[in-house]
Amino acid sequence: MRDLVTDIGVSRRVLVVDDSRAQRHLLAVQLARWGYAVTEAATGADALALARVHDFDFVISDWMMPGLTGPESGQEAIATGLDGGADDFLTKPVSALELRARLRAGDRILGMQAELLAKNHALRRIHDALEADLSQARRLQQSLIRDRHRDYAAGAVALMMRPSGHVGGDLVGMVDLMPGRIGLYALDVAGHGVAAALMTARLAGLLSEGTGDRNIALEVALDGRRRIVPPDQVAVRLNRLMADEFGVEQYFTLVWAEVDLATGHVALVQAGHPHPLILRQGGRVEVVGSGGFPIGLLPDADWQPVDFVLNPGDRLLIPSDGLTECPGTDGELGLSGLSRLLRRTADLDGRAALAAIESALSTYAGAEFPDDLSAILFDRRA
Repeated sequence: MRDLVTDIGVSRRVLVVDDSRAQRHLLAVQLARWGYAVTEAATGADALALARVHDFDFVISDWMMPGLTGPESGQEAIATGLDGGADDFLTKPVSALELRARLRAGDRILGMQAELLAKNHALRRIHDALEADLSQARRLQQSLIRDRHRDYAAGAVALMMRPSGHVGGDLVGMVDLMPGRIGLYALDVAGHGVAAALMTARLAGLLSEGTGDRNIALEVALDGRRRIVPPDQVAVRLNRLMADEFGVEQYFTLVWAEVDLATGHVALVQAGHPHPLILRQGGRVEVVGSGGFPIGLLPDADWQPVDFVLNPGDRLLIPSDGLTECPGTDGELGLSGLSRLLRRTADLDGRAALAAIESALSTYAGAEFPDDLSAILFDRRA
């Protein structure tokens, strides 16, 4: 065994395998003259040993050798060899012109393979960078909910938000509007990607208590006093913003509820979002809401508010369609299935109840959730 390298430089490494020393040497000299780095092996066992420790671009092997040999019949043997991993074949005596042409074709294949590998590495780097950015975006989106739980003297609020991917289009939240009056909002922007997540961030700014007088659910009178905007007008204002200022072809569903903690009175607007559920203290479940168009679909749409009273011991659940449309072997969970889960978790506090509902949904779906999960749970106390 020996290496032969010419002065014109090394382009590819070639392993020549032949039990005939003369044939092997003749081929090696020819290959070295063309600029290939050549390694010789006299047996199949030697060739395998060399291949384990060196990376060869080409292996040119005799078909019939002692110890390790190929099949022994014509066209069938060629097919068997190609199926076994060979890329090409030549008949002896080997034509120098044909051999060189076959090697050049192999060079082109190896060049394309190297180019594809380089592109794959570049795509992997881009993918890894994108994954890192999306993970950061997920953390930022989760930070839009500053509190997942809030206690009041007359009630408690618990929130759940779990995107199906890195970022999602769902958002839930609560806001202190005035002493003794809170707002609850649940929205679902169409889509699950970055555009939907950016829209949720914009909407969070319009509904957050941290925006002061800019909160779309509040307005300031001439005497400086703040007034709570009725729920149906909140929907109208958001719809107008979608048409006049946002300039995007997006829409979202919404439930906005204004809760009087002292009396338990709730004024609510539903804009395409799933119906909220009330679990009364005695175990009866009521479906509330009047449907309505999603925000951003029709520029002149209007909505009808719904009013009801939560008595001490009652529980209000505002779910996203990720809950009601959760798929299982028996079909979508639906409001009826969600009502059963609401009854089953009645004795748990808000946070534990939402965790139990999420666990039950995971069992029901039996796989990853196809949609974002979000919900608000409000318990009225005496």
